[in-house]
Amino acid sequence: MARERPPGRGRSALSRCLLGAALLLLGLRLCAELRRAGPPPPARSAPPRPPAPPPPPAPGPPRGAGRRQVTYVRSGRRARGGGGSGTPDTGCCAPRARPRRKGSRWHIDLQPWAGPAQSLDEEASRFLRYISTTQIACDHVSTDSLATDSSSAKKPWSVCLDDRFGLAHQIRNKQCRLYSLGLGSDDTQFEVSMANNGCEVHRFDPSVKSAHILESQRLWHHRLSIDWRDPHPAVAAQKPHGNTRKLGTILNDFGHHKIDVLKADLESAEWKVLENLILEDVLEQIGQLVFEIHLHWPGFEVSGSDSSVVRFWYSLLKELELNDFRLFHSYKDLSKPQLFLKKDIFNASSCYTLGWVNTRWK
Repeated sequence: MARERPPGRGRSALSRCLLGAALLLLGLRLCAELRRAGPPPPARSAPPRPPAPPPPPAPGPPRGAGRRQVTYVRSGRRARGGGGSGTPDTGCCAPRARPRRKGSRWHIDLQPWAGPAQSLDEEASRFLRYISTTQIACDHVSTDSLATDSSSAKKPWSVCLDDRFGLAHQIRNKQCRLYSLGLGSDDTQFEVSMANNGCEVHRFDPSVKSAHILESQRLWHHRLSIDWRDPHPAVAAQKPHGNTRKLGTILNDFGHHKIDVLKADLESAEWKVLENLILEDVLEQIGQLVFEIHLHWPGFEVSGSDSSVVRFWYSLLKELELNDFRLFHSYKDLSKPQLFLKKDIFNASSCYTLGWVNTRWK
């Protein structure tokens, strides 16, 4: 006999199915409404704060300070209201801060040894051949004429006056500047000649009696010695008017940003001074270099074996070449002892005068 189904059980199951279907439809409709309405509006945030006022500008240089600084000669004439010689005003030497160089290096890159033996003979042969071979031809090597002198006669102090390098143009326009670095030399014929031709000449010599002397309209003498380092800060504080400085420091102090010609006769200090010009990237401010180099001993603060000393000298001159300087003049002084590091070798002189031109000079 079949068992009977309890009353109401079928109806409750059907009710639950209908309720679930109704809830599902309600959920789908709600989702559709939300999609049509778009995303909810963002919550209201606090109004933004007004920007803070900029800080007051720091005191800077006076208007026009970014222009090329006036020179000693020009400032002296303006202060006196006319031409003539005399000493500069006391304010002419005030430091003028201006960043100039890209940055300093710690040491130069030494060139490879001349040969596997690393001997003095190999190094000396390469070095002497290098300084005796000009790298660029200069048709006008003179200081006496600016236009027609094509004499090839070699002189101890010479500059290249070819128009392509710009020095002759600068001299004609009275815009040339020459720095002469010396140690007690009485021979100023080169400086006088350049001043007479239109260059503004600054001669630095620690034996000068006064701090700054204007000998003629364009020739200055300064009681300053060029070194490869500035004085120690403690020493500089005790002697604020000391007379030994690096060339880069003097350029900053004088407000000079270019030198058309740099002449140096530093009695064996030239190697360290030249190294400083390379390491501090001062070379790009120089148009021509005329250096007297001394080979009878290593030079101030240059040490090591004879072969390593000559390798250092050679590496310095190769640095000039890497900075686009080319040797246009080489003069072997036969009046000086014919010695090379105290040795009579290779028929070398103890003194040579070399001239380089910056082929990128503008």
